[in-house]
Amino acid sequence: MRLSHLAQALGRPMVGEDVEITGVATLADASPSDLSFLANPKYAPQLATTRAGAVVVRAEFAPHNRPAILSPEPYLDFAQAVRFFARPQGWLSGISPLAQVDPSAQVDPSATLYPFVVVGPRSIIGPQCVLFPGVYIGEDCQLGTGCCLYPHVVLMAGTVLGNRVTIHAGAVLGSDGFGFAPSATGIVKFPQIGRVVVEDDVEIGANCTIDRAALEETRIGQGTKIDNLVQIGHNVQVGRQCMIVAQVGIAGSTTLGNGVILAGQVGVAGHIHLGDGCRIGAKSGVGQDVPPGQDMSGIPVMPHATFLRVSQTIPKLPEWRRRLARLEKDVAALRQALQLDSKEDRTT
Repeated sequence: MRLSHLAQALGRPMVGEDVEITGVATLADASPSDLSFLANPKYAPQLATTRAGAVVVRAEFAPHNRPAILSPEPYLDFAQAVRFFARPQGWLSGISPLAQVDPSAQVDPSATLYPFVVVGPRSIIGPQCVLFPGVYIGEDCQLGTGCCLYPHVVLMAGTVLGNRVTIHAGAVLGSDGFGFAPSATGIVKFPQIGRVVVEDDVEIGANCTIDRAALEETRIGQGTKIDNLVQIGHNVQVGRQCMIVAQVGIAGSTTLGNGVILAGQVGVAGHIHLGDGCRIGAKSGVGQDVPPGQDMSGIPVMPHATFLRVSQTIPKLPEWRRRLARLEKDVAALRQALQLDSKEDRTT
């Protein structure tokens, strides 16, 4: 593409020569026909050495010797530009004769089913859906328009996907939630008879697990993005436009508002609520409700500013412990000396 066409598609102004762009790359690895970007000022010195044919930058960093697209949000606009050069995965179109589709299922003629896909009774596969090899769709599932399920995705019975849902390899939706009741004779399983509902434009990473509800539904809100290796328990309600990073675990019946961000390895207890727009730092343990708009971190979770002060204190604890031990000895010696002086005064 010509750089001017990219700038027009992004709705951003362009400066410099209208060069031809054939690919995208980082500043360090770009070739003269690549488009690159600068979002973090820390990497600004690389603008002088990069071989990139053009860059997406804020106006204040625009190089004088190189074409550029000027943007107040270079990372976002570069991500949009990458779409023009991204090749979708896969090679098949249509329904493979090696796919197993129940006679009562409905598969739109425009859908693609790779070999060894299984579609169960009464399930509905919408237009332009792509199901890669080894995908299992249980009974009574529904997939909207343009869903993409990568190899070995499993949708257990009754799972519902909206439009343009992407699920990466190995994810399992609709497995039983962890519901058990102790009894005098042992642990009794609580039947999990609910379902999972995923709204439009959700992306779910590889090897995630989202449990069906014990009753009613587990729901993932519109536009939410879930990283790899995330566990979401039964009856959890995730709001719209949330971001859940790798190895997060959310226990049952917890609710997340809209725009919540959970960083890597956050653990969230059950039956609590995280308000709209709150952000939880990596490796935090959340055991109580979090008000809207709060930044929290730590175990147990606390306001992020407090957590930073606590983190600065922890390395000093060994020295403080030694100082405290010395002070205790000094105090004990003073007490002993005072007691001796007191005895001498009484005897005189």
